[in-house]
Amino acid sequence: MEQTLKNLPIGIQDFESLINDGYLYVDKTALMHSLASTGRYYFLSRPRRFGKSLLISTLKAYFLGKKELFKGLAVEQLEQKWTAHPVLHLDFNACLYNDRGALEKHLSYYLSKWEDLYGRCEDETSINSRFQGVIKRAYEKNGERVVLLVDEVDKPMLETIGNETLQREYLDILMGFFSPLKSMDGYFKFALLVGITGFRPETVFGDLNNLTDISIDRRYNDICGFLDDDLKGVLAPYIHRLADKQKITIEDAYSEIDKVYNGYHFSENTQGVYNPWSLLNVFCENKLGSYWFQSGSPNYLVKLLKRDDCNLETTIGAVIAPYTLKGNSWLTSACSVPVLYKCGYLTIKEYKSRMKLYKLDFPNEEVKRGFLYYLIPHYTSARPSAAAFEIKCFVEEVRSGDAEAFMNRLESFFANTPYDLIKDTENHYQNVLFILCNLCGLYTKAEFHSSNGRVDMTIETADYVYIFEFKYNGTAEEAMEQIKEKNYAQPFMASGKKIVLIGANFSGETRNIGKYLIEDL
Repeated sequence: MEQTLKNLPIGIQDFESLINDGYLYVDKTALMHSLASTGRYYFLSRPRRFGKSLLISTLKAYFLGKKELFKGLAVEQLEQKWTAHPVLHLDFNACLYNDRGALEKHLSYYLSKWEDLYGRCEDETSINSRFQGVIKRAYEKNGERVVLLVDEVDKPMLETIGNETLQREYLDILMGFFSPLKSMDGYFKFALLVGITGFRPETVFGDLNNLTDISIDRRYNDICGFLDDDLKGVLAPYIHRLADKQKITIEDAYSEIDKVYNGYHFSENTQGVYNPWSLLNVFCENKLGSYWFQSGSPNYLVKLLKRDDCNLETTIGAVIAPYTLKGNSWLTSACSVPVLYKCGYLTIKEYKSRMKLYKLDFPNEEVKRGFLYYLIPHYTSARPSAAAFEIKCFVEEVRSGDAEAFMNRLESFFANTPYDLIKDTENHYQNVLFILCNLCGLYTKAEFHSSNGRVDMTIETADYVYIFEFKYNGTAEEAMEQIKEKNYAQPFMASGKKIVLIGANFSGETRNIGKYLIEDL
């Protein structure tokens, strides 16, 4: 008989209803209590669907003094006072910011709600003065300092990428609105602003510099998201059910979940964090899938990559200083790496302690596969509906040793690519190779480097090793000569596999592969 398990809170972001309706809750209240009791003003960025809204809602219940909701949770033993504070909760999610008056209208809506509770003076006409008035009267009415909780503070900025005039206007509005966080410090007990990309008011507004950014603070690495301890603890029954449904061992279930969904790191030398949206859907459907990626498309990220004409290999595998992962440099400079990290498409994979640098990469297989498939129609002539099929055919041809077939298919990826997809032709073809190589690497083994130099592309299957060299506006003969002179095949000679050398030229004029040569060793 199957064990009765608590319902999974998919899409439920209200802590009070989650608890009252008996849904599963993975206890993060010890970290919440630490946050609330050790500081006052905070900013936190996490990717979408990572539990930010639930954290905000949990803090709201905590600061309202609703002790009964926290029975059996860690904070029940940690908190002694349970003081009820006036809580101002502002959510930027429920609005579209595509016209000039949208942001002010949204802020005015919340101000009106708060003014119904705390009153309004006639001389308070601007959103700034109205907000100051609300804070002052909330404090005076309750006798306790105010708590401000702001969800998805950067949504207006994300929706206006490409419209610098409107972005600047929005920044000015937000600068005025949030200024009481510094000018009325004595009225505040606590404030937390959360978002995705790292848009932080204090980096934009020079006078608001009292927010502590905990986004890469190792103490709060898992304040949102799940750890392995959670999987082996409160989530273990759901993994057992998954293993049973899929007719695999529990060990294999853990291994597959780890490979596909684990791997977010928000500081150096920390445990990997799982996106809760992915795991909750896995346990609901009892099968692995691309749940997080399918929950939203990274249109604005592709805009940034195209805007900056990014080289995907150096962008995805970027080595970057920690301070660049804070702030909002993506708004003002040609650097898409910070926003890719903040949005969850890259994460910290290695910390180079001597140089104090982070090595970034895809967090896990779910993100890698989803993102690369999404990029194909933006960098090639392949239609979105056909991209997966084309890659499947390419991989099958690679596995079967049909070099002529997959080289013809590679040509088709470049053919008829619209000019508006290409700025730098050499960079473009390198990006296409990067996408294909990495997608093949999900099903075979694909690498880019050897001890003897940089290889354009190497693909290894159970029976074959393919070594590619491409010459931009060169010749296929030059490419083949380089493979042989640098002895790129040497590391694979003892493998017992058939080694295939492929030298090709890429024409900047035709924007496609020209002549190619294939030789077997």
